[in-house]
Amino acid sequence: MLFKQQAWLRQKLLVLGSLAVGSLLYLVARVGSLDRLQPICPIEGRFGARSQAEFPLRALQFKRGLLHEFRKGNTSKEQVRLHDLVQQLPKAIIIGVRKGGTRALLEMLNLHPAVVKASQEIHFFDNDENYAKGIEWYRKKMPFSYPQQITIEKSPAYFITEEVPERIYKMNSSIKLLIIVREPTTRAISDYTQVLEGKERKNKTYYKFEKLAIDPNTCEVNTKYKAVRTSIYTKHLERWLKYFPIEQFHIVDGDRLISEPLPELQLVEKFLNLPPRISQYNLYFNATRGFYCLRFNIIFNKCLAGSKGRIHPEVDPSVITKLRKFFHPFNQKFYQITGRTLNWP
Repeated sequence: MLFKQQAWLRQKLLVLGSLAVGSLLYLVARVGSLDRLQPICPIEGRFGARSQAEFPLRALQFKRGLLHEFRKGNTSKEQVRLHDLVQQLPKAIIIGVRKGGTRALLEMLNLHPAVVKASQEIHFFDNDENYAKGIEWYRKKMPFSYPQQITIEKSPAYFITEEVPERIYKMNSSIKLLIIVREPTTRAISDYTQVLEGKERKNKTYYKFEKLAIDPNTCEVNTKYKAVRTSIYTKHLERWLKYFPIEQFHIVDGDRLISEPLPELQLVEKFLNLPPRISQYNLYFNATRGFYCLRFNIIFNKCLAGSKGRIHPEVDPSVITKLRKFFHPFNQKFYQITGRTLNWP
């Protein structure tokens, strides 16, 4: 009898112990989550009428909760109204460049509790059919947010599309514009690699990079090849400067964002007039993937899609040398215009 009572007591203590451990783990997770959800205060005149008020804690809770539910279609219009949610036009746009790291930049900026990102590329300003649908169509493509938060979208084709600067200017002449660039030759090869992968998935053949990048008749760099043209950053930027002053642009070093993301993100926070919130805690290196992943709190982590960080094909060193020599004067002019010198060969 005594033995049975002791066994029953041990079982009871085991259950209570499990509950205690579970409760403790919940509290740790909750504290970690709340630590991320510190109010932002004050944000001077930047995010709407309630600029002098503290950034509400519920706005930050909404980012990871209500927004997720709304995306799944589980939130009613009444809940949206009740929580003061709105669909805002972006106050900042990542306009390019393709294969520069636009997705990584957008996802990393989304670590900031005052930033809400558009999940998909909208292609409003570079697509005539979409643009003809009007600005309200564009607004409805934006995520729900609080008035004090800022919405950011990214569409890399904006940077190289001729009509886009004027169209964005007509929407908001004071908008902030983010351009993320990589070393031009590396970017061109990355661009080629993405297209090559698409061809291979469809069992199609494709020219080698060298044949596309170098004109076989002149043996000079083929400026008709889109991957090369896109990497002539200064040519595209000059078109944007007809509408926007250089102060409205911020250049992000895409190569540094890969190897050392935090300093680059802190520069963007400053450019967007955001209080500093992204820290080293939010970024951790994933040795398996070979690049940094994101940590929102003790529970929620996120890595970029597996398609990021594709292995580039071997390229003839003489072609790489020729391309770098070709890009060099354009790079120097880009440094001069932007005021940012990058460590490109």
